[in-house]
Amino acid sequence: MSSKKSSLAALTLGAIGIVYGDIGTSVLYALKVVFESGHVPLTPDNVYGILSMVFWTITVIVSLKYVTLILRADNNGEGGLIAMLALATNAVNDKPKLRRWLLGVGIFGTAIFYGDGVITPAISVLSAVEGLELLSPAFHDYIMPIALVVIFGLFYVQKNGTAGIGKLFGPICVVWFVTIAVMGIPHIWAHPEVLGAVSPHHALRFIFQHPGITFVLLGALVLCVTGAEALYADLGHFGKKPIRMAWFALVMPALLINYFGQGALLIYTPEAVTNPFYLMAPKWALVPLVLLATAATVIASQALLSAAFSVTKQAIQMGYLPRMQIRHTSVHETGQIYIPAVNWSLFAAIVIAVVLFKNSTNLASAYGIAVTSDMLITTVLTFFVIRYRWKLPLALCVSATGLFFIVDLMFFASNALKFLAGGWFPVLIGVVMFTVMMTWKQGRALLNNKLRADAIDLPSFLEAVFVSPPARVEGTAVFLTAEAGVVPNALLHNLKHNKVLHDQNLFVTVHNHEVPWIGLDKRLVIESLGHNCWQVVIHYGFKNDPDVPKALQQMRTRGCELETMTTSYFLSRDVVVPTIGGGMMPWREKLFAQMHHNAGGAADFLNLPNNSVVELGSKIEI
Repeated sequence: MSSKKSSLAALTLGAIGIVYGDIGTSVLYALKVVFESGHVPLTPDNVYGILSMVFWTITVIVSLKYVTLILRADNNGEGGLIAMLALATNAVNDKPKLRRWLLGVGIFGTAIFYGDGVITPAISVLSAVEGLELLSPAFHDYIMPIALVVIFGLFYVQKNGTAGIGKLFGPICVVWFVTIAVMGIPHIWAHPEVLGAVSPHHALRFIFQHPGITFVLLGALVLCVTGAEALYADLGHFGKKPIRMAWFALVMPALLINYFGQGALLIYTPEAVTNPFYLMAPKWALVPLVLLATAATVIASQALLSAAFSVTKQAIQMGYLPRMQIRHTSVHETGQIYIPAVNWSLFAAIVIAVVLFKNSTNLASAYGIAVTSDMLITTVLTFFVIRYRWKLPLALCVSATGLFFIVDLMFFASNALKFLAGGWFPVLIGVVMFTVMMTWKQGRALLNNKLRADAIDLPSFLEAVFVSPPARVEGTAVFLTAEAGVVPNALLHNLKHNKVLHDQNLFVTVHNHEVPWIGLDKRLVIESLGHNCWQVVIHYGFKNDPDVPKALQQMRTRGCELETMTTSYFLSRDVVVPTIGGGMMPWREKLFAQMHHNAGGAADFLNLPNNSVVELGSKIEI
């Protein structure tokens, strides 16, 4: 076998484990929630109608929308809502109002993703462990504690990274998908007529006979496509072809076989509605099936948790969240990171969700709003990408995204009905995160405006300084400043208190851009200011890992040697003081000031050596 084929096979296996964990575990609860709701009498015609809607929901939303269309909208090979947002906003740069509106919509979608990140592990792990109740009702009181122990274990191991156990994700998920397909085959074999539900006329008949019930049921049917966003989010890790191959060759057939097997079981054994997934299996297989399902749900949760870390890092670099401690857990994979603050905040929220909602059926009421919001936002952003970036005709753009927009809107509207029944929970998380992100973005803008208003022009200042130059000391001083071309506060303090300048002085500004990657050939823009002083601008994409010392090694070609032992990094540590009548409401200014105070140090974020950093502080009113 060629190396190319081996690579494709390995990537496809990886995609099965990481990309499809969430949607793969939806068979545990999707049909159960639909029929347990009590809205649908358990008759053969209704089962046919629901199965038909499941089939066409998966086909339209996953196969057509995400696998066929959305995967084409890559941002330099990267996917996900932030990558799509960058594509859409850059495509409408000449329309400032539209760009601001798209940014707001996209950032809200990113914020509400955290709500999804709380509900998914909670409902997945609970639904897996609930299979123990079928062994003995005595397990009922232990379901929640066992689920919480499993979830705690998942979050606890994050600090060690997932490189080791990650290799098992693909094989375990392959076993899972083969198993759920094998579970469905005997029931379909015994009642092959259930395959007739593939015909859309069953879905249409159900919709026309029960329009009100259908609208309500869309809130439960969306459970069969949860995790579809992961297809696009993980594009950069695996590429289009492996994701598509995994879907059409294994994942989609396995899911449909299992759903149709559950449908056949419900037609001829209506009492199985209490838990159709587990009741498809023979009694002897229940314990290993619960263990396999728990492993699959942990993997699904891990994929979403990794995505939360990645999204947070991207949001930090785009300026929507304060700096946080980011640990790299793999020397080979830059994408494998761990953010303690995000990890334990999500864990706390998941514990609240499990204790508050108690079981997977109640959690299903909370599920859906976050997912359908992101689906709807992705469709809207896709329209602007294909219209303004790809320059396709308006009629084609409307027809390409219009169907998906209507479908997504219907699912969103149906899930909105569940707001009071639990849907408020992920929405509350999303609103809180959106407020935090926009407050940080606007607060940083106010802070930069204030600094800019009080700034001194750097070239003019240096010219004046060198008229009567201070004493020069050996070594290199690197002054980090948010704005290129202005005098850093750290330089003013250094001259005032120490009355010296180093032999070499670099004034460094880090710019983060709305593109995933910026190559080494475009990393540095260097301007000589004379007297061994340079203005340096370092450029990073939102997927690059900032490393200022490494980037500055390129200065060697400009005759500036940076020796580790004689290089000092000077940072300005500003204390923000909220004032009445400022640019934001008082409570938001106080929130920003607190966030600014608690933000992770720039030294860690920019990978500066701890023993070479000098911080000089000042107070700034906004």
